[in-house]
Amino acid sequence: MKKVSYYSMDEQVLRKMLTEENVIDWSTYFLIGGFDVSHASLLKEVSSNRRVNNRGFTLVNLLYLPDCSHLITPAFDSELESRISSLDLSHVDLVNKTWKFGGDEKGHRNITKLISNFPSCCITDGQGQPITWILMYDYCAMGMLYTLPEHRGKGYAKVLVSIMSKRLHAQGYPVYCFIEEENTVSYRIFKNLGFTEDPSYRAAWFEFNY
Repeated sequence: MKKVSYYSMDEQVLRKMLTEENVIDWSTYFLIGGFDVSHASLLKEVSSNRRVNNRGFTLVNLLYLPDCSHLITPAFDSELESRISSLDLSHVDLVNKTWKFGGDEKGHRNITKLISNFPSCCITDGQGQPITWILMYDYCAMGMLYTLPEHRGKGYAKVLVSIMSKRLHAQGYPVYCFIEEENTVSYRIFKNLGFTEDPSYRAAWFEFNY
């Protein structure tokens, strides 16, 4: 699936992009993600005029770290530090089967691309297999944070978010994530580490021609 990034703070510019410019192929299945829900009525209007069905896919909060000085770093010992690594292609199947939006060939391709081209971080067990991990999407947001059920409650996710945030900041990336509204566990993790939220802003993913 081809991906296009488009940014605008002007609704008239957004309307022009949706209605006049040759950016979207309205004849096929596609997703629009990270879309400010305050403009959702415009999206529904345009798709209705084109007789294209659409629905909300997921609603998310945006949390970001303005600067690493805001980051609350959890303590961890040298033994845990020795088990911190990055994901590789041998881990694609594991990540894919545990990702809420994965589990199929499309998810496998997406995760393969992300691990191959973008930063990731994981904590491994005694056999070198990941037990907790976090990736970065191709739009630079952190995501897919996951801990295997038998290893939860040990603070691993906080450690990874902290380490990944510092790495991304050092490499010049913005440090942010989208968290689904019902995912209260991840929301608390990021908030407790010093991430900031604009409560007036909500983003959503919409799918078309489903």
